[in-house]
Amino acid sequence: MGTLLGFDYGTAKIGVAVGQTVTATASALTTLYAKQQRPDWEQISKLIGDWEPEALVVGLPCDLDGTETEITPRARRFARQLEGRYRLPVHMADERLSSMVARQELKGRPIEYGDVDAMAAKLILETWLSEHA
Repeated sequence: MGTLLGFDYGTAKIGVAVGQTVTATASALTTLYAKQQRPDWEQISKLIGDWEPEALVVGLPCDLDGTETEITPRARRFARQLEGRYRLPVHMADERLSSMVARQELKGRPIEYGDVDAMAAKLILETWLSEHA
């Protein structure tokens, strides 16, 4: 039981959320911006140091029919890099429709660039938590 960080991986932006296994809930944290099409490892390290998660969850991008997309191999690589850098268990979670649902949840609120990504990370993490409660 403990804290987990969830990631909605993208080549330009990565949404981040924090969740608890006790409550199986998550909160959107932030959106990190890529540096030369690479994850901002400095900011990821800071988040991992601040939150001290016991595990990480990365969204696995798939088409509606479950087939892999163009970005799926990059998300898998990001997950492997997280595991190698931080020596933490990294779980993959289906992220189909997470961005669309995130937009719906944010509808009617002032949205800043990156809000959808952080909300998508929250939804990905909550889905994983509910499946593993």
